[in-house]
Amino acid sequence: MFIRAFIIAIVSFSAAGYSSADTGSQLPHVAVVTTGGTIAMKYDSTTGGAVPAVSGADLIEAVPGLDSIATIETVEFSNIDSSQMTPEMWRELSERVQELVYRDDVTGVVVTHGTDTMAEAAFFLVTTLSTDKAVVFVGSMRSGSDLSPDGPANLFNAVLQAGHPDASSWGVTVTMNQYISGARHVEKDQTTNVQTFDCGEYGYLGYIVGGDIITFNTVIEEVYLPLPDTLADVTLLFSYAGDDGSMVRDAVARGTDGIVIVGVGAGNLNEHVFEAVRYALDLGIPVVAGSRVRHGQAEPLYGDQGGGSSLVEAGVILTGSIDPYKARLLLMIALAQPDMDTAALQSLFIP
Repeated sequence: MFIRAFIIAIVSFSAAGYSSADTGSQLPHVAVVTTGGTIAMKYDSTTGGAVPAVSGADLIEAVPGLDSIATIETVEFSNIDSSQMTPEMWRELSERVQELVYRDDVTGVVVTHGTDTMAEAAFFLVTTLSTDKAVVFVGSMRSGSDLSPDGPANLFNAVLQAGHPDASSWGVTVTMNQYISGARHVEKDQTTNVQTFDCGEYGYLGYIVGGDIITFNTVIEEVYLPLPDTLADVTLLFSYAGDDGSMVRDAVARGTDGIVIVGVGAGNLNEHVFEAVRYALDLGIPVVAGSRVRHGQAEPLYGDQGGGSSLVEAGVILTGSIDPYKARLLLMIALAQPDMDTAALQSLFIP
């Protein structure tokens, strides 16, 4: 386990689009791994909604001019709505992408994925992939049957980015509606609009327009852990006003390996939940506490029973700058590592 920490620098310059003349006569080779999602869906009259209907080859064929910026290899991984994705599937996806980026002929990888859980998928891969090549998650908010599908343009930009010589320093990104977002802080913030992803206070990494990549932030903070063979069983709980702590005790009784609990404000819990958390900690079950608030981060600010300061003193780890969903994934991966002690676990969540 090690942490790759970099300074986020705001710059403003255009990384001009490239052509085969820039790299000799050979275009970059981009592997497109398809997993499904709205980008691979069309309207079905029987169900009254969009359903999986498009193959990886169909996706590529629907994008004009793609063969002018890269040679494409398609890898069919799955074709499901991303609400059906599981961490175990992301473990397999990470393994598959790792095999691709190991190859000398692959310049970069694009992963098509549904937007519902894309941010979590990207975070899982940025945590477990060992590579200096660009891995770009992309999807769409409109299906192929909609009036103005956004999938083809999004896929074109993702391939452009994955094959671009300056894009590898960003690691794993989510690239949608021309904006490039870092995997650690990106979140889906709008349920139906094409401008659905943002990074809150941390900002976008860049923007793609007219074949150019305009860079806003050059590098991001990342944590790397080797991909384990199996994942730990981690329970994600949301606390609320009047919570009696029974959900924490139920998770302990079920035999959970770890708990991520979402508190209020800067990660605070009430006294009843605090007692249940201490019960879990006494049994050796790691507890990570986060916040339901979109911006800011969990902080040890308050000293009353269940306040952030008392949680840390009791042995709770605060999520820092990542959201609770990603914190759960990080804990699932971390607890599956050999010799993961409390200090090492704590270091993973440092913002």
